[in-house]
Amino acid sequence: MAKVIMVQGTMSNAGKSLLTAGLCRIFKQDGYRVAPFKSQNMALNSFITEDGLEMGRAQVMQAEAAGIAPSVDMNPILLKPTTDVGSQVIVCGEVLGNMKAREYFAYKKKLIPDIMEAFHRLEEKYDIIVIEGAGSPAEINLKQDDIVNMGMAKLAKAPVLLVGDIDRGGVFAQLIGTVMLLEEEERKMVKGLIINKFRGDKTILDPGVKMLEERAGIPVVGVAPYLNVQVEDEDSLTDRFEVHRQAAAIDLAVIRLPRISNFTDFNPFEAIDGVSLRYVGSVRELGTPDMILLPGSKSTISDLLWLRQSGLEAAIKKAEAAGTVIFGICGGYQMLGQRISDPEGTESGGEVAGIGLLPMETVFETEKTRTRVHGTFGEVQGALSDLSGVSFTGYEIHMGVSTLKEGAVSLTGLTEESHPERREAKRGSKPDGASYGSVYGTYVHGIFDCAEMTKAVVTALGRKKGLDVSELHSVDFAEFKEQQYDLLAAGLREHLDMKKIYEILEEGI
Repeated sequence: MAKVIMVQGTMSNAGKSLLTAGLCRIFKQDGYRVAPFKSQNMALNSFITEDGLEMGRAQVMQAEAAGIAPSVDMNPILLKPTTDVGSQVIVCGEVLGNMKAREYFAYKKKLIPDIMEAFHRLEEKYDIIVIEGAGSPAEINLKQDDIVNMGMAKLAKAPVLLVGDIDRGGVFAQLIGTVMLLEEEERKMVKGLIINKFRGDKTILDPGVKMLEERAGIPVVGVAPYLNVQVEDEDSLTDRFEVHRQAAAIDLAVIRLPRISNFTDFNPFEAIDGVSLRYVGSVRELGTPDMILLPGSKSTISDLLWLRQSGLEAAIKKAEAAGTVIFGICGGYQMLGQRISDPEGTESGGEVAGIGLLPMETVFETEKTRTRVHGTFGEVQGALSDLSGVSFTGYEIHMGVSTLKEGAVSLTGLTEESHPERREAKRGSKPDGASYGSVYGTYVHGIFDCAEMTKAVVTALGRKKGLDVSELHSVDFAEFKEQQYDLLAAGLREHLDMKKIYEILEEGI
């Protein structure tokens, strides 16, 4: 059976996801078969596996670092917030239903068998499992029914590394306070402390580290620096939204919807020199970008109404009339149509007029589409005609069915789908997207991950501006991510006591 180690944090955004990914990469480099695991993840960024099941993207990122295909066994419970007090509950890749927070807290212990079945399947296949916690294990109002921090550590018999974030201040109080609030049995499970996101001269920190070890009675197994690596982060904690980049030669603006989901679709553009990717939440921030991107949304109708109320809808229409390229994905694609209807009350019920830039209507249904797709663009018209004949791959997660109206041009040619109900692929042509003038939309997430796709978009936008963008080299995003995982592992190897961490792994609890 696999050896197990768990990464918990003193708070959200302490760096658990990144450290888990880094450890996965290190163990992989050292020749072990390693897998990540998080019993319960709350995120709007999700992914569809090859067998058509839904999981959180954080564990997908960690699986990539481990060099393995993502599986829902790595994230058996995914909560996708629909309101401030409720979420869609996804168990083992399938939608269980929508629950209010109090309802879910009363129910979640019934999911322990599902969690442990997934965990045991991983135990049988891998040498090492790196488990990630969530938030803090010292939330005393939640501890009794915990299934993701110390509750999970007990179930998995996992020694714990506790991580504190020095960048946000008070790291010694974070670590000591967390340890003090744990039960005696739980404190014994914490085998190492990690100070994360350190900047500066470590010798100044050393006296505090010594005192921390004395007071906690737990060794500090590393002071990890603030690492400048570009890997996916938790959607609710990302700082990407707060970075106000200056417009570059090619300027892209992503509309920051209140319930934005799968914004990772646009990460590949961040790796291209000469291209700026800005997240904007107001008309004032929008400026005059070369392309406006409308992302996915967990609450499409309410986010569309927000666009209308904020003035951004009018600004998008004005930009389109001036020739700006508009591109929507999933919920953003639906918003660009003429009408969205929700007869079954899948979201809020009723119907609402869309932005009206694509001749298309969408009707929400209760059954979620979950599929991976591979295909080729058909004859693309307008500013992005360079996409014609370009191959793409990605996945769909949506509740609506869209019907193209007269004037809309289907974006895709031949597509191949993989469904959970039938493991074989289904080939054929289906409207994965549409275009009309300079407006484009698709249901396919991950469509920009292909270097040929991003190159075609950037080249077309440059030509439209009369710029020579031949020096702007697109990157193979998969290769770029591999480089980033190696940089992450190298940075952690230098600053973590891996010998001690291996000892903790071997000894267990």
